[in-house]
Amino acid sequence: MLQSTRVSRIELGEVIMVLFGQSVVSGILLGSMYALIALGMTLIMGVMKIINLAHGAIVMVGMYVTYVCFHQFGLDPYLGMFAAMIVAFLLGCVIQKYMINVLVKVESILPQNQVLLTIGIMLVLTEIARLIFKSDYRSIATGYSSQTVFIADMSISVPMLIGFFIAIAFTTLLHLFLTKTDLGKSIRATAQDRDAAVYMGVNSSQITVITFGIGSALAAAGGSLLLPIFYLYPDVGQLFNAKSFIITILGGMGSTMGAIVGAIILGTAESLGATYISMGYKDLVGLIMFILVLLFLPGGLKSFIRR
Repeated sequence: MLQSTRVSRIELGEVIMVLFGQSVVSGILLGSMYALIALGMTLIMGVMKIINLAHGAIVMVGMYVTYVCFHQFGLDPYLGMFAAMIVAFLLGCVIQKYMINVLVKVESILPQNQVLLTIGIMLVLTEIARLIFKSDYRSIATGYSSQTVFIADMSISVPMLIGFFIAIAFTTLLHLFLTKTDLGKSIRATAQDRDAAVYMGVNSSQITVITFGIGSALAAAGGSLLLPIFYLYPDVGQLFNAKSFIITILGGMGSTMGAIVGAIILGTAESLGATYISMGYKDLVGLIMFILVLLFLPGGLKSFIRR
């Protein structure tokens, strides 16, 4: 009897450890896809020095493009993602060149009005999506949507695993682009000191347009990776806006490495919250983290992480 009880306790301990490990791994996988979206916001914020509150709406547009490619043309969501990135890149370039840049040139316009403009863009994109697709919750179902793989007794979602590796690939490509290409170095120079970059011959107006386009494409890519595990509806952009903003504040304004680490932390916290508290309260965990960071670590993880 005692031996049976001891065996049961050992089995219970193993189950608890497996559940904890599965939650952490799932959080890291989810955080990697959050990171892709947050990197887009961080890149835009670093170069333009404004908070782009239309970022979540661009994520939503990318998700709808992937959704249409899947349902109308039978294109796998991970292939439709590239179409979404192209659409988002062009949309971002148009928004920056014909809206934000025009507003920036007006000297009497306050910086806060640029943020209000992005809010207006967010509302317009959201209502256009609602007009076309209604307010229905939509999803995509592929042959692997519900598949899982077992790693050390932990059940891992296949879409999340695929999304993780694609997110890692895009993050690596972004790093190489920013550090190894002339255009990438121009973007970094503009982010560090716009006036000095202009004196060195960098076309700052063109750089801001390209940067907004790249940031928007990354947002669309992240949204497309999350589409197989998320519901899609016109207001979903507000959810990703909040997550991107929380990650950006957590990682430190303008810090790309901070955004990656912040996204992993947020994804892990949400996963643990969903496991040990309630699925309905997982988004609340992020908001609590946001408040705590503002109170006790206003500089974010950027204070400890070298950009």
